[in-house]
Amino acid sequence: MRSGVRTARTAATAFMSAVALSLALLPAARAGAADIKVLHAAPHGSGSACSLAEPCSLDGARDAARAVTGNDVRVELADGTYELSRPLDLGSKDSGVTWTAAPGARPVLSGGRAITGWSANDDGTWTAKVPEGVTPRQLFVDGVRAVRARGDSCAASVCDATKAGMTGAERTGINKWERPTDAEAVIRVRWRNYHCRIASVSGDLMTFAQPCWTNASSGTDRTGPAWDTTTVDSSRYAKVSFFENARELLDKPGEFVWDSTARTVTYLPREGENPRRFLAVTPATENLVTLDGAHDVRLTGIGFAYAAYRQPDTDEGYAGTQAGLTLTGATGPVDHAGRHYTKPAAALTVRGGRDVVVDDASFTRLGGAGVIFERGTQDSTLTRSRFTDLSSGAAYIGDTEPRPTAELTGARNTVSYNTVRHTGVEYSDAVGIWAGYEADTVIDHNTLEDLPYSGISVGWGWNQPEVQKSVLRDNRITNNRISNAMRVEYDQHDGGAIYTQGAQPGTVISGNYLNRSAYGNTERDGNGVYLDEQSSHITVTRNVLTRIGYKWVSNWADYGIDNHATGNWTDTDAPALGGTGSTMTGNHTKLDRLPAEALKVAGSAGADPHGSVEQLRRDLARTGTATQSSTDGTATAARATDGDTSTDTRTLSEPGAWWQLDLAAVRHIGQVEVWNDASTTTGDFDIQLARAADFSDATTAHITGKALRPTLLDTNSEARYVRIKLKGTGRVGLSHVLVHP
Repeated sequence: MRSGVRTARTAATAFMSAVALSLALLPAARAGAADIKVLHAAPHGSGSACSLAEPCSLDGARDAARAVTGNDVRVELADGTYELSRPLDLGSKDSGVTWTAAPGARPVLSGGRAITGWSANDDGTWTAKVPEGVTPRQLFVDGVRAVRARGDSCAASVCDATKAGMTGAERTGINKWERPTDAEAVIRVRWRNYHCRIASVSGDLMTFAQPCWTNASSGTDRTGPAWDTTTVDSSRYAKVSFFENARELLDKPGEFVWDSTARTVTYLPREGENPRRFLAVTPATENLVTLDGAHDVRLTGIGFAYAAYRQPDTDEGYAGTQAGLTLTGATGPVDHAGRHYTKPAAALTVRGGRDVVVDDASFTRLGGAGVIFERGTQDSTLTRSRFTDLSSGAAYIGDTEPRPTAELTGARNTVSYNTVRHTGVEYSDAVGIWAGYEADTVIDHNTLEDLPYSGISVGWGWNQPEVQKSVLRDNRITNNRISNAMRVEYDQHDGGAIYTQGAQPGTVISGNYLNRSAYGNTERDGNGVYLDEQSSHITVTRNVLTRIGYKWVSNWADYGIDNHATGNWTDTDAPALGGTGSTMTGNHTKLDRLPAEALKVAGSAGADPHGSVEQLRRDLARTGTATQSSTDGTATAARATDGDTSTDTRTLSEPGAWWQLDLAAVRHIGQVEVWNDASTTTGDFDIQLARAADFSDATTAHITGKALRPTLLDTNSEARYVRIKLKGTGRVGLSHVLVHP
C-alpha cells in the first residue's frame, strides 16, 4: 500500500510539474506589455541604449537589465553569431530576466575562433597558423567535424601499460615521430575512456603526462569499488584504441594535426573542400553562459556552438571514471562513492539555480558537454532543445554528493522533449543525459540516438554504504525513445540504454521505447534497462525493449533490492532480478511481433509524438526442430530457438561442428540472424540453406571471424534446412538463431 501511495504522489508531482511548465511557456506578454521592459542585443551591439535601433552587446544588455526597476525585463537577441571570448555571467542580480531570440531570429552564442590563412603543402595537406591562446583540440570545416589524425590499435602484448608508462614505441614507430609529445594515447576499458598525452619517449618506453597517467592506472584507491580491474595496467586492459595527433598519422581526408611548437594546424581536405574558401572553426572559449544563484531566469530560442573543454589538453588529461566524469588532481581523499569526480565543461552551466527554464535551445559542435545543472539547482527545466555533435554528453543534472544539505540538493528538475543525437563523439564513455544524486527529477519524452555508451543514467555511488540512504528518490524516467545506444564501434561496454545506480525509492522507469542497444556487439554485453550495482526500489513498467545486445532488464547484484519489472514488451527473456524482494511479473517476452498496445507505447515515446517504430520480424525458427553435431552438458540445440538471447547452445570441440534447423517444410527465407553465445565461441563458419536433408543442393555463405550479436545474412532462398557449420575444428555455441520469411 505504501508503494502505491508513493507512486500516486510521484505521478501527481509529475503532473503538477507539467502544468507548471506549460504555464511557464506561455508568452511573457500575459503580464501586460506595459509591465515588460524590452532590451535589444545584437552580435556587434555596443553602448547602453539597448534599443532596436541601437542594440547593446550581451554584457551591455545584462547591465542595463540590472538597472531596471518595477518592470519585468526581456532581452531580445537579434539574429547572427555572438562571438564570445569569455562567458556571459549571470548572477542573483539577473534573476527574473528572460533572454530570448527576437521574433524570427536564431541567435547563436559561439566560443569558436576561425582558422584562416591556409597554405598548401606538397603532400596535399594545408597548414595555417593558430591565434595565440587557442589550442585547437577540435576542428570543424564548414560545420563538419574533422578527426584528429589517428593510427591503428596497439595490442597490450606490444603496448604493455604499467604505472611507469607503456612499451611499444619502437614497434609502433612512435620513437621516430618528430613530435611524439603532442600525441595522446586513447584507451577504452569496459565503461571507461582515457586520453593521456605522451610526455617522453626513450627507446621502447613511453611515459605520459601526470597526473593523467597515475589517475588512469591502478592503485590510487580513489576510485571504486575495486575499479583497478578497469584501469590501463590491469588484466582487463587489452589495447590502446589508437594514438592520435601526430603528423605521421595524417593520411585520411578529413584529418588534422596540431603542432604546439609551431602553433599550426595541418589539415588534409575532403573531396570538394577548398581551404581558400572554406570556414574552419575551433572551439576556444570554454563556457558560454553561466548562471550562479539566479532564479526565475528564462533562456529560449538561443543557440550554443563551439564551446571548448580545456582539461583534456592539460596534464590532467582525461582519466574517465564513468559517464563522462573524470578523476583529477595528483592526490585526493579516499572516496569510493564518486564524490570528487569532475564533470566536463559545458556550454551552459547553472549553479544553485531556482526556477530556471532553458527552452528551444540548440547545442552543437561542442568540445565538451551541452548543459549542467548543479550545486543544488532546483525546480528548473531543460525542454524542447536539440543536442548534436558533442564531444561529451548532452546534459548533466545534479551532483555527486550523496547527502548534501537541503540547499545543495538537486530536486524537482525536468528534462523533457529534447533531441540528443551523436554525442560522446570524442569522450565515448559519456552518456546522453546524466543525473546524479537527484530527487523528484523527471526525464520525459526525450529522443536519444547514436550514442557510444549509455543513453540515460540516473543515480551514483555503486555499492557504497552512503548510497543506501542518500537523497536519491522519486525520479521518473518516462516516455523516452532511445535507439542505437552502446554503439559497438566505440568499444565501450557494461552499460545500457537506461542505466541506474543507488537506492532510489519511488523511482519509475515507464513508457520508454528502447531499440538496438549494443546491437551487433562482439560479446554478450549492453542492456536495455540496467539496474546496476545498488539500484533498489525501482519500478520498470510498460516499456518496449527490442534488439538488445544482452538483457532487456538486468539487476545482477544481490545488494540491489526491491526492484519490480512488470508489463513490459520484449523480443527476448532475462534471468530473474537479483536482490531480496525483486520481482518480474506480467511481462510479454520472447515476442516476434509487437502487439498493438506495445506499438502505441513505442510510437508515443520521444520528443516527436508520432515517432516510427521498428516492428519485429516473424521468426520461422521458433516452430522448427534444432539439432547439433554433439552437446556439451545441458547446452542443447533447442536453446537457440527458445526466443531467449540469455540461454546458449554448445557443441563439443570437433572437426566441422554444426548446429542445424529443420523448418518442417520448404519456406521462403529472407534473412538469417545468428547470435553468438556468451563466450563468443562461434567463428569462421558457413551458413548453409538447403531443400535437401543431405545439403546436396545447399547455398553457402561464409562468415569470417567471430559471429556477432547478431550477424545478419540477407538471402532470397527457398529452403527447409539451415545449418551453421565450422570450417575447422572447434565448438559451435549460439544464443539465438532467427529465420525471417
